[in-house]
Amino acid sequence: MRVRFWGVRGSIACPGSSTIRYGGNTPCIEVRCGEHVLVFDAGTGLRPLGLELIKDKSIRHVDIFITHCHLDHVVGLPFFAPLFRKGYRVRVWAGNLLPANSIERVMRGLMSSPLFPIQIEIFKAAIEFHDFRSGDVLRPHENVVLRTAPLDHPDASNGYRLEYGGRTFALVSDTEGFPGKCDNDLLSLADHADLAVYDATYTEDEIGSRIGWGHSTWLRGIRLAEKANVKHLCLFHHDPSHDDDFMDKLAAEADDVRAGTVTAREGQIIDL
Repeated sequence: MRVRFWGVRGSIACPGSSTIRYGGNTPCIEVRCGEHVLVFDAGTGLRPLGLELIKDKSIRHVDIFITHCHLDHVVGLPFFAPLFRKGYRVRVWAGNLLPANSIERVMRGLMSSPLFPIQIEIFKAAIEFHDFRSGDVLRPHENVVLRTAPLDHPDASNGYRLEYGGRTFALVSDTEGFPGKCDNDLLSLADHADLAVYDATYTEDEIGSRIGWGHSTWLRGIRLAEKANVKHLCLFHHDPSHDDDFMDKLAAEADDVRAGTVTAREGQIIDL
């Protein structure tokens, strides 16, 4: 299992000289399970990923799993290069939208006037839309298992636990971390994970004025990692106001508390 980060920021893309080391694209994580390509979230980082994927002629099937449909997590969908190519099959999965909505309706709404100049019919790839409910177990491929669980975030977010080849990858973002209690859903997602990617948008000083915004801190991530016996913790969904120097300090503090804690950088690759 190989994990590659294409976008690690939350809320809004923030390219510029002060975010070069950690990156400015919004959430997008590529996970290779053998020959299978699984993508988690479709922020602005999805665009460079798509350009890279079409260089590999052996890849014709991509699955995209959305945590939730806030703009920073779906805005890259209209710019995903494989969607414009014949011979590709792209499946887009999302939870928590039924019955009032669906991932297809969300994507059609995103690509409609006056928000976008072209409609979904321009795509040449074979597109499938799959809606599920948090708690469902997904099996996108015979040897790939995805367990899901709800997270505490406005409009509802979905956490993923990916199991393949004896390795486990957990994505626990966007979430406030259910402060004040030990939540069984979070623990089930992260339990003995080889790599757990956790929402660490704010510091402990910042989160006090942001209660209910649906984001967490690196310290809460470490507490979860300790309780769940996570092998490697990765901090993710960095606040756009945190420049590289701020992120260096945050990363050092987190590593001091739990040695080996990773602070995600755009382009970073982790092999499990």
